[in-house]
Amino acid sequence: MKEHPDQDAFNQVVWSIVQQVPIGQVTTYGQIASMIPAPDHPDLSPGDYRRLAAFWVGKAMTRAKQEDQLPWQRVVGKGGKIAMPTRSWGAAEQRRRLINEGVVFSADETIDLERFGWEGPPADWLATEGLLQPTPLIDKPDDRPQQLSLL
Repeated sequence: MKEHPDQDAFNQVVWSIVQQVPIGQVTTYGQIASMIPAPDHPDLSPGDYRRLAAFWVGKAMTRAKQEDQLPWQRVVGKGGKIAMPTRSWGAAEQRRRLINEGVVFSADETIDLERFGWEGPPADWLATEGLLQPTPLIDKPDDRPQQLSLL
């Protein structure tokens, strides 16, 4: 399955989520995908959805119209890297826009997701929109003390 069963509706949800990302913060294709429930479709297993959803988010982003004023620059690839080809106009424009918003790139052209990563929209907005809690952009260590095993 190369397309989402209802790509137009999926695109609208993606764009609605992207509109929530604040200036100076970024999200990833995968984090956006994690907020959108899998459709009930006979040809789409939950595993297939998890595998394809971030790709579909990318497709939605390429289909956005400029007049929508979508803050597309705030969506980056896994690990905080711009997903477009390095020397492309789009990558340069995305980098320029993010720098103008205060986002800093490291020497290897990645964005520190701990510093600039978005935690997602408020829970009440997610509930109203019928969306899920996003997966975290970074794995934070568990602060709870660990009990030592006696065995």
